[in-house]
Amino acid sequence: MAIMEENTNVEKRSLSFVEQLVEKDLAEGKNDGRIQTRFPPEPNGYLHIGHAKAICMDFGVAEHYNGVCNLRFDDTNPSKENNEYVENILNDIRWLGFHWGNLYYASDYFQQLWDFAIWLIQKGLAYVDEQTSEQIAQQKGTPTEPGTASPYRDRPVEENLRLFHHMNTPEAVEGAMVLRAKLDMANPNMHFRDPIIYRTIQTPHHRTGTQWHAYPMYDFAHGQSDFFEGVTHSICTLEFVPHRPLYDKFVDFLLEMYAEKGETPNYRPRQIEFNRLNLTYTVMSKRKLLALVNEKRVIGWDDPRMPTLCGMRRRGYSPESIRKFIDSIGYTKFDALNDVALLEAAVREDLNARAIRVSAVVNPVKLIITNYPDGMSEEMTAVNNPENEADGTHTITFSKNLWIEREDFMEDAPKKFFRMTPGKEVRLKNAYIVKCTGCKKNDNGEVEEIYAEYDPASKSGMEGANRKVKGTLHWVSADHCQQAEVRIYDRLFNVENPGASDADFRDLLNPDSLSINSHCYVEDFAAGMKPGDYLQFQRIGYFMADLDSKPGHLVYNKTVGLKDTWAKINK
Repeated sequence: MAIMEENTNVEKRSLSFVEQLVEKDLAEGKNDGRIQTRFPPEPNGYLHIGHAKAICMDFGVAEHYNGVCNLRFDDTNPSKENNEYVENILNDIRWLGFHWGNLYYASDYFQQLWDFAIWLIQKGLAYVDEQTSEQIAQQKGTPTEPGTASPYRDRPVEENLRLFHHMNTPEAVEGAMVLRAKLDMANPNMHFRDPIIYRTIQTPHHRTGTQWHAYPMYDFAHGQSDFFEGVTHSICTLEFVPHRPLYDKFVDFLLEMYAEKGETPNYRPRQIEFNRLNLTYTVMSKRKLLALVNEKRVIGWDDPRMPTLCGMRRRGYSPESIRKFIDSIGYTKFDALNDVALLEAAVREDLNARAIRVSAVVNPVKLIITNYPDGMSEEMTAVNNPENEADGTHTITFSKNLWIEREDFMEDAPKKFFRMTPGKEVRLKNAYIVKCTGCKKNDNGEVEEIYAEYDPASKSGMEGANRKVKGTLHWVSADHCQQAEVRIYDRLFNVENPGASDADFRDLLNPDSLSINSHCYVEDFAAGMKPGDYLQFQRIGYFMADLDSKPGHLVYNKTVGLKDTWAKINK
């Protein structure tokens, strides 16, 4: 949903093809000019960024056309659903910044769906089938060969009604019977070949308990729930294109049933499909994500390596950056594989404007300012965010003993190395200009300490302290900092498109997707930041305090680097 500026200087949104169809319906006066959408997640897992694309469309269309978007949980399979998933879905939608008009559940309509199924049986449009699932699959035929009729297809109405009621009892055996719609076994659309519309599940439902034992299938419950709620536009992803004729057929039957009662609803839901969001180096299958969680290959649904919204939130992604990314890739009728680097670029751009700058050293080596007075310290002023003056400043303590990044020192440096090396000057950010005088090594030849002298007249902000030096380094005072654990994340999978591979997705996991560094140091100001506070470790990247972080054991997640280094490494 991009923005373009016309010559009149009035901003006008360029419309997606979905919005164009909505505007066409409005122009034709359909549904009395009313717009109502819905977001219908099944509470059998946590939302991921693919769901975020659907959320942005469903809520965005309703918002743009002064309509309403409802949230409806598709809770028709109690064996996979629970209230934990419900609560986290609610939290994720709020975090993205959206608000639903009404909260519904498919289980709200169990009685209406049951009554509709009874009507279909009475009309000779549904029957109870006692074949096994394997037999039903076999007699459905193939896309090029018609199916064969079930031996139970022409059961008398009274027997179908008796058996259907039995399916909804505690004595019914799961898998022994199903209710099928009697449609067309020769239809080239396989979904029309007498689809299953009810089955028995004896697992208690998270809302209705043991009130029901027979539950509607998705294709039977979804369109009817849309109709019961007054949905005008049922927007979904491309895999539901072949389901659309069945969606419309069941709505036709509903309208016929209503007509028999003398009722004529003035609306009809319209299904519109758009492309899914697929990202490189990850999977979007809830089944596979659930396996990663259950098999403890990740720490949970909110593992920062996961594509779940709660994982991205924990890692430090902002909701605004996710929405901007979705806006940038747009909506089409063709599936594509989006480069995760595009998402990271959107995160990087957004955090640049909102993150508080702090000093942290992740690979420390000691720097001793030899001519700085023992026991002395100074408070230096640091700007919180150069992109936003209103974020103010904080102070950072300078002292004789500092930590700097090991990579910022080289004893025998090339000509264009503008960091710390013997005989050359660099500025310590917000502090003084110092000249390196040497270093001390251990028996293995590793640098243990670096020595430098400072220029007392070069303090940042002092008059005459602006002489040029080519390098500026960040630092923390060794006596005024706190040790921290930093978690660095890489791609969760080793291959670009793990979902398309014939290999077991578990075998494609990147064994180095998480590295932990427990010997980092952060300035005291950073130690006070909480999960949800966006940080930039200066010259390193964007970070956020982890949920595991607590006083005495600080933990930070690396959100994204300041630059895209992945592309360079993997060329």
